[in-house]
This record gives sequence, C-alpha cells and structure tokens, in this order.
Amino acid sequence: MNRWILSFLIFAASTQAQELATVRPDSGKVGSVLRIRGAGLDKTKVDSVYLSDQTLDMMVKVLNQTDDFIEFRIPPSVKPGKFQLVIRTAGKQPHILEQPFYIRVEESGEAAEVATASK
Repeated sequence: MNRWILSFLIFAASTQAQELATVRPDSGKVGSVLRIRGAGLDKTKVDSVYLSDQTLDMMVKVLNQTDDFIEFRIPPSVKPGKFQLVIRTAGKQPHILEQPFYIRVEESGEAAEVATASK
C-alpha cells in the first residue's frame, strides 16, 4: 500500500469528526441543564458550545464533557425562543460548526407571571 494512503488512513482514524446524535431535553428554562449525546465530543475536539438565534451566538457554560456527551447550562442572558446548537472545534485551526439541532428556551416562571399580570 502506498505510504501516502496509509498515512492518510491513520490520520483520518485519529481525527474523528464531531457527531451529534441527540439533545435531551430539547427545551428548558434559563439555568436548565441539557445533554448533547454523540461521538468525538471531548475537550480535545470540541472547544466550546453556543446557542445561536442566527443574529447572536451565546456561549453556554459546559458543566461536563466526555467523548460521548456534553452537559451544559442555558445561560441567564438567553431570551425565550428557538436556538440552534453551534460548536467550535479545538485545535490550531478551529472551525465553527452549525448543528442540525435546535432547542427551545421557555419563559421562566417569574417572567411568565409578570407578563400575565401586566395584561
């Protein structure tokens, strides 16, 4: 086998791409903890996680991270709505990868009560 092909195969096997499979739960309030499941998610491959509304990307606090899951908390700055998951890869040349997963941030109990009381 050609040395170049062998080197490429070894490189490809050692650089597993990030693969997201599920996000559970897929909704929550500010402060809720959500878990992304997949493969290739450890700190050497995924540097950070964001929620995006296509205008603004908000970094989330990662609580726990392994090769097959990332747990994060919905930050207090996030307003209710639908957000796409975005990850930033680790390494010398990081990439921003929009994921085909969305979460819904719900109104907190206090915000819902204030909105109802003011009507």
